[in-house]
Amino acid sequence: MAARILCISFSDIEADSRVLRQLALLAEAGEVTTLSYGRRPPGSSTHLEIDAALPSLPQTLGGVARLGLRLHGSVELTAPAVRRALELVRGRRFDLVVANEARALPLAHAVADGAPVWGDMHEWAPEERAHVLPWRLLVKPYMYAVCAKYLPRTAAVTAVNASIAALYTERFGCPVQVVRNAGPYRELAPSPPAPGRIRLAHSGAAVPGRNLEGTIDAVKALDDRFSLDLYLVKARDGGRYWQRLRDLAAGDERIAFHDAVAPEALPRTLNQYDVGVFSLPPQTTNHRLMLPNKFFDFVQARLALVFSPSPETARLMREHDLGVVTEDFSTEALVRALSALTPERVEHYKANVHRAARALSSDQDEAVSRAVLARLLGA
Repeated sequence: MAARILCISFSDIEADSRVLRQLALLAEAGEVTTLSYGRRPPGSSTHLEIDAALPSLPQTLGGVARLGLRLHGSVELTAPAVRRALELVRGRRFDLVVANEARALPLAHAVADGAPVWGDMHEWAPEERAHVLPWRLLVKPYMYAVCAKYLPRTAAVTAVNASIAALYTERFGCPVQVVRNAGPYRELAPSPPAPGRIRLAHSGAAVPGRNLEGTIDAVKALDDRFSLDLYLVKARDGGRYWQRLRDLAAGDERIAFHDAVAPEALPRTLNQYDVGVFSLPPQTTNHRLMLPNKFFDFVQARLALVFSPSPETARLMREHDLGVVTEDFSTEALVRALSALTPERVEHYKANVHRAARALSSDQDEAVSRAVLARLLGA
């Protein structure tokens, strides 16, 4: 009989490349029930859909009051999305429960009924949005309490990079394995240069705090050799922030906005460009220690890289000579780094990215995940 696996994610999995990759491996190991926002994703045998309008944190009036009073145990299962999830999963039994991010841990342990729980923490949960004051005051202590309570009793814990894994071990005493946000190896080659042009690209979520304004301002300050194409997933704000970015770029015909592309199609779409660019000031621990999806998407797309000096990305860029690490996190530093690029340097970096693409693919991360599944399912 196939193993019964529950995969919990308070995201739309179809637009969540990390969980999509995870789900493909779970489907190899058994019959997967997904519990998330959005439609049934590929790899799911049974899908339990949570209404996207239901928040996954206790944002009700009573919930906020309890967060303020640090009554964390009383709100673990009270968020509207969690209440609905409990209704959807009632009466079902599983051999393994996978919790994506800390906010899913209480629910995962509540429904596991003795089955092991795999907590994929992704990034550093207590500071997911610590640049936002209400989060810092109310949610950060709650996330810390959830991690302290549940991670020591979670059978396997994974995180996106070694720095964040070490933080979890240091603060909560749990062993943590690294599963990066790397995507599968793609059989692509660097695109040929366009004479007299350097084609910049950026992909990701159009959400505040990602410093997309800084990237747009930098390109507006560059000469006409440069263009910027943006492939952005609109946030759950009705696209208001995305529209603000468009308004900021208005009047500059070198800056183009495109519809979001499915994660599996992104490297091939980006392959037509020259340089993947991202500069993010370290407002939070996750910003400071970032090693994001887009880094690996740019690599598989065979783009040269220009990134801000975050240690995890900078280490890999210097190790493989993939591009330019900016001097600091300012827009001015980004302008200097980009304006110093020449067609010859771009071609040099793209060739190095091409050579490193296998090492920076998901091969080693899939091996870690398969080992976790084998251990937890007794295979």
